[in-house]
Amino acid sequence: MAPEPTGAEPTGAEQAGPEQAGPEQAGPEQGASQHRKSEKTPIFRFLAVLLLPPMNTLARYRIHDGHKLPSTGPFVLAPNHYSEIDPVVVGVVMWKLGRMPRYLAKANLFKYPIIGSLLRASGQIPVERAGAVRGSDPLVAARKIVDQGLAVVIYPEGSLTRDPGLWPMRGKPGAVRMALETGIPIIPMAHWGTQKVLPRYAKRISLFPRKTIDIKVGDPVDLSAFRGKPLDAATTTAATAAVMTSITALLEDLRGEPAPTDRWDPSKNNQKETGRF
Repeated sequence: MAPEPTGAEPTGAEQAGPEQAGPEQAGPEQGASQHRKSEKTPIFRFLAVLLLPPMNTLARYRIHDGHKLPSTGPFVLAPNHYSEIDPVVVGVVMWKLGRMPRYLAKANLFKYPIIGSLLRASGQIPVERAGAVRGSDPLVAARKIVDQGLAVVIYPEGSLTRDPGLWPMRGKPGAVRMALETGIPIIPMAHWGTQKVLPRYAKRISLFPRKTIDIKVGDPVDLSAFRGKPLDAATTTAATAAVMTSITALLEDLRGEPAPTDRWDPSKNNQKETGRF
């Protein structure tokens, strides 16, 4: 195995108390997983060389309950979303925990020659603004990744939260539909501190001082009450609410304060749900 990029493991993830689990502490499955094929393919190692040094310079990452991220097999990762740099932060965390991310990414990003080539080479999934991959459903493309035993990152909120306090807003059904149709788990994740690196809709990254980003991984969301039911609006709405509740609870732990009783709903606040508001 090639040497890891400088600062990638384990020093990039600060100790966060007894619950902290880095790549070397990922629970009883770790020993068995050492013999599986690494997901850190050449393209991801190349991206790590490009991104890890600046990201580790910008922030230290305190990963709580990292052992709860499955070390093998497919799953949907469902994080909160309040900064444009969130996908990079989540990607750094997944790298540190030994899993590689595949995102549903905006199709216009694939139009840029260099960026598009890197996205395609690393297996990212282009999604048109109208919600469809060129020529197919984005979830169909994502299922192909799942069939390979890999992880798919789906932001249940669909865009940056509109909540004034940066709490998770009402979710959309893509993540639960994927999980319920394929029978794979949804792993909730929350992070806090990214807004100090790049505030919502800001144009400049804050370089100094070095920030601290806390990340907490949750237990798989219990969707047993919804499995086997028709995936109609009522089922997917209720299942999505369960996912958002799990993400919000993780963020409450990180922030040390309760979330608002009523989850923010853009449609009830005269806000559009895509683009900036």
